[in-house]
Amino acid sequence: MTEEDRPVKPALIRGWKRRCPSCGNGPMLKDYLKVRDECPVCGEALYHHRADDGPAWATILVAGHLLAPLMLFVFVTFRPEGWVMALGFSVVFLALALFLLPRIKAMFVALQWSRRMHGFAGEDEDTVKEAAE
Repeated sequence: MTEEDRPVKPALIRGWKRRCPSCGNGPMLKDYLKVRDECPVCGEALYHHRADDGPAWATILVAGHLLAPLMLFVFVTFRPEGWVMALGFSVVFLALALFLLPRIKAMFVALQWSRRMHGFAGEDEDTVKEAAE
């Protein structure tokens, strides 16, 4: 493997752990969803990312597909009142979405880093940073 290689799988695993896709040691996010401008450990620039609405869309997609069969099972097996199911599964969906969202966002950034998208290829840093702001 050369220095130019950036394998996707390790980058995505590091993203799931919310770690720098380059070194795997530094935290990628500060606060809840804010991506750091650079890794505090290795100095890899991370401000190039363009996650936008992708992580939110993927989080809703994954959480919905996980909970839909569970909702059917609970309804068929226990026949709870409608308000009980609505309230219960709303709380479960919210908790699952809050857990998944930062991890999926970090995976989006890691994927962009590994595929050298949106300035992660090492183009002129000043030009790319100005475009990001």
